[in-house]
Amino acid sequence: MKQKHILKYIINSCFVLCSLATFAQEEEQEVISDTPEDNNKTEVVAKTAIIDIDSIVVFKKNYGLRVGIDLVKPILSFVKSNYSGFEIVGDYRLKRNLYIAAEIGVAEHTKPRDTYAFTAKGSYISAGLNINTFKNWLEMDNEIYLGARYGFSLFSQTVNDYVIFQEGTEIDGISGPYFEPRREAPSFTYEDLTAHWFGLLFGMKVETFKNLYLGAHIQFNFMLTQTQPDNFQNLYVPGFNKVYSSGTGMSFGYTISYRIPLYKK
Repeated sequence: MKQKHILKYIINSCFVLCSLATFAQEEEQEVISDTPEDNNKTEVVAKTAIIDIDSIVVFKKNYGLRVGIDLVKPILSFVKSNYSGFEIVGDYRLKRNLYIAAEIGVAEHTKPRDTYAFTAKGSYISAGLNINTFKNWLEMDNEIYLGARYGFSLFSQTVNDYVIFQEGTEIDGISGPYFEPRREAPSFTYEDLTAHWFGLLFGMKVETFKNLYLGAHIQFNFMLTQTQPDNFQNLYVPGFNKVYSSGTGMSFGYTISYRIPLYKK
């Protein structure tokens, strides 16, 4: 009996020792998971994440007034004797891809035709918005934009000359030949004419040097209202250009401009 009690005691003691060993091993594992080495690994990961965030560079854009000229009009003034004009262009960046833009200019254009000739002369202004649709890389600051304009012109129309077609007369029942057409040159002028229009633009601007831009655009105009002279029509309006019978027009331009950098954002 005594041997049985001793054996039972040994078995129970072994069981308790095994349980204590298992418990101690689990505690050790928990302690190891909280060791400074693991903490160092966590700090390294955190620092790496911070480094990655700090390594993201945001390239700020210049904000300011950009002013330039249309190159087409001075060239036409030089090569054509019947045209003279000059236009100043400008825009101001409101947001990263949004600009307020305007153009102001003067033009004088003489249009000779087979049966008449006239001269349109005056000034104009247009203003609106441009939206840049081009996604620039890094420090690039180029544009492929869509724009809208409201335009106004104050001008005059001068009828330089016109042709009168004359019929022949009948003598003794016989029809005579037609007289030669007669060209009259009254040169009368209609003053204080006005025109209002809406325009849609498609254009681009490329930064060739720092803050210096070359641009090109095409504009489609739609006449809203205009003052028509008596016994004549507005066939050309400064700023609108040629007026088609549908009340539409088209113009294009090449520009050079410089942005005055005021701040970056």
